[in-house]
Amino acid sequence: MSFQNKTIFITGASRGIGKSIALRLAREGANIVIAAKSIEENPKLGGTIFSAAEEVVAEGGKALAIQCDIRFEEQIQNAVEKAAETFGGIDVLINNASAISLTKTEQMEPKAFGLMHDINVKGTFFISKACIPYLKKGTNAHILNLSPPINLDKKWFTNHLAYTMSKYNMTMIAVGLSGELKKYNIAANTLWPKTTIATAAVRNLLGGEMLIKMSRTPEIIADAAFYILSKSSTECTGNCFIDEEVLANEGITDLEKYAIEPGGKLYTDLFL
Repeated sequence: MSFQNKTIFITGASRGIGKSIALRLAREGANIVIAAKSIEENPKLGGTIFSAAEEVVAEGGKALAIQCDIRFEEQIQNAVEKAAETFGGIDVLINNASAISLTKTEQMEPKAFGLMHDINVKGTFFISKACIPYLKKGTNAHILNLSPPINLDKKWFTNHLAYTMSKYNMTMIAVGLSGELKKYNIAANTLWPKTTIATAAVRNLLGGEMLIKMSRTPEIIADAAFYILSKSSTECTGNCFIDEEVLANEGITDLEKYAIEPGGKLYTDLFL
């Protein structure tokens, strides 16, 4: 599929994986909607919706920066309507925005629990709902959630039950929508990395620079997303994709260019 003049709505696209996907599709001539909260740069996180928009334009795409906190339905609706009005519709939704707290149940605070479920579950659900009327009119319409395949091995629940619940809910949303929306030729899939990805969350919350060195760049997710979204929405739906497998199916098996430290040991991501 050609992405020329197709409109891609990406949550959490001001940095990290979301921004990498935005830049990858911008190089294909897409219109990119950058929906995120960041309008002022946080030194620990980096990037705003405006700096991301500038990079999108520099890569050859058109950009619309919209401040949107997906915990709030009114902001979701306003952002989706503005995107559709600006570009004449929405062809792809990428649910990338996510919150993480790898905390055991006794230590989990209600605020952190609420944040994860408001963003990962409620936000993903209601932004999908808001986009569906436009996706029905889109060309080769796709929904892609950045969430893992569901694995009921108790080890994925034992140490971070609340986070696991929230991420698996994102996957259930995609699986459910793949069936519900199939008659409208709207695909719904998920994508998850085989190894950790060098993002602010990994650096600041999970493993610092040591884990960053054992990670891959967000560009591997961006390339995998490109190939998934290029497929026919009538045929490619209801899948839980892993980035390495997507690239392997495209004949890409040398992944050294994505490594932060080429030749170094890589750390397998959660849920795999």
